[in-house]
Amino acid sequence: MLIQATQLRPGMVLEYNGDLWRVMTISHITPGNWRGMVQTKLRNVKTGSQTENRFRSEDRVERVILSQVRMQFLYEDGELYHFMNTETYDQTTIPRELIEDAIGFLTPNMEVEVEFYESTPLNVTLPKTVDLKVVRTDPGMKNAAVTNTLKPATMETGLVVQVPHFVNEGETITINTETHAYVARAK
Repeated sequence: MLIQATQLRPGMVLEYNGDLWRVMTISHITPGNWRGMVQTKLRNVKTGSQTENRFRSEDRVERVILSQVRMQFLYEDGELYHFMNTETYDQTTIPRELIEDAIGFLTPNMEVEVEFYESTPLNVTLPKTVDLKVVRTDPGMKNAAVTNTLKPATMETGLVVQVPHFVNEGETITINTETHAYVARAK
């Protein structure tokens, strides 16, 4: 599907120079009397390499529509991550480099959306928030104000998140998957 460069948004996938690229960031540039441009940062969905590209605002680019399939994360095996389709029970393996941003949030049996181009898995879309158990953090200070200071905490997946001082080891907390920020104690 051809779209104008000004319609590009972060997260979209393009076919450009014979490869598939995910739009990471975008900014519109309108320099004085010249024609507008769209400055993009693109990541190759197969290799993970990044590049920057400038499109003229009248340029047309090929947007690729990916199919999304609800899948359950099963387990990690070295550099491979195994997922199962929750309807057909078909299993899919995704290499670590394609889902690097999601790895710290994946726990066994978690349901996620896996994006496919034709039959190739390209990405994992996480829920907005996830609950993870704190496995290591320093004890909180008794006199620390509740809102003003943070400390690092290591989650069960190895992800390190800044948390308030009242959070202790063994507790389960809710984390925003986009910002990697502490949200609340899990119920």
